[in-house]
Amino acid sequence: MHPRRPDSFDSLSYRGVGRDELGPGSRPFSSGSELGAWVTSPPDIPGSRNLHWGEKTPPYGAGTPLGGAGPNEEANLGAGGPEQLNRLAGFGIGLASLFTENVLAHPCIVLRRQCQVNYHARNYHLTPFTIVNIMYCINKTQGPRALWKGMGSTFIVQGITLGTEGILSEFTPLPRELSHKWNLKQIGGHLLLKGLTHVIAMPFYSANLIETVQSEIIRDNPGILDCVKEGIGRVVGLGVPHSKRLLPLMVLTFPTALHGVLHYVISSIVQKLVLFVLKRDSSHNLPTESSTSVQSMLDAYFPELIASFAASLCADVMLYPLETVLHRLHIQGTRTIIDNTDLGYEVLPINTQYEGMKDCINTIKREEGVQGFYKGFGAVIVQYILHVAVLQLTKIIYSTLLQNVS
Repeated sequence: MHPRRPDSFDSLSYRGVGRDELGPGSRPFSSGSELGAWVTSPPDIPGSRNLHWGEKTPPYGAGTPLGGAGPNEEANLGAGGPEQLNRLAGFGIGLASLFTENVLAHPCIVLRRQCQVNYHARNYHLTPFTIVNIMYCINKTQGPRALWKGMGSTFIVQGITLGTEGILSEFTPLPRELSHKWNLKQIGGHLLLKGLTHVIAMPFYSANLIETVQSEIIRDNPGILDCVKEGIGRVVGLGVPHSKRLLPLMVLTFPTALHGVLHYVISSIVQKLVLFVLKRDSSHNLPTESSTSVQSMLDAYFPELIASFAASLCADVMLYPLETVLHRLHIQGTRTIIDNTDLGYEVLPINTQYEGMKDCINTIKREEGVQGFYKGFGAVIVQYILHVAVLQLTKIIYSTLLQNVS
């Protein structure tokens, strides 16, 4: 959102100083270039309550004045304390959520992917109890580093995806965001942008997938930018030698774009529905004089976090079979050796020979059954249990801090 700055001010009355009170050598700010150094827009802080499209700026006098408060200065400062804590707490809640999704849950992602590509496995790990036992065995034999492998390349892939989406939206008519007055053409262009973004990031996603499932026992210490180097090598056909069973990128284009677009569509719909339900319920419980500001501040932040959590959970659960197929296609022919997810030690090679997406689906259904599509699903349960625990903990800390201040 571009900041909207006024071209000029008629006076400095917004600071409590009138034109008549200016000294003889003073002059009012009259040009937009002079105001540019003084009037700026605040940054978008994660969790802060900055304005969004459709909201209006509060009129002058509705909030705390910027000038001297006179006798009521202490009251205004006291009222500004909870607001500052409110913003800081919202920032902390946003960081806690990002930490949970990208760091704390990474071991679950590693085990989940290893189970998905392990067609040898007899134990499907459909429950969280067996997956926790395997995590403990791998951590005992290989160390905690084995559970956080590939985390750096995960952030790199996320950065490439966001950068690609921004560049495509700038140089093409494809909209990055949908306005309130959307139509089918805008939706089609928006989804096309998402699909193209996932296709361009696809080689780097494959390199990241290999890093997360490759056994720590046989691999060397990867560099920070190895994901980028191997992704580019996958495109130009250079770098690490692969097997003849390696599928061309054109074969992987459709399932990659399909999974990315469906994940975005499902998560967006679920998030909107959950937010609508939560806001409708909160509108029935209008604040009263006896209600505390603590509850109103909690209601301002946690509906969005709950909606994001529910959206991600529903998308992961609904698309888990497709994700299993996608990961097996990406890993085929890369000469990857994974950990034995039945025992927690030893290693296994990946020697699949799928011809494409359809052949992979039929082979899994025939040789491993329908449950074969859900191998490692217990890791998803553990991942979202951790997420719920962190959200609940941050809510308790948040409410305790606000109650102490109020």
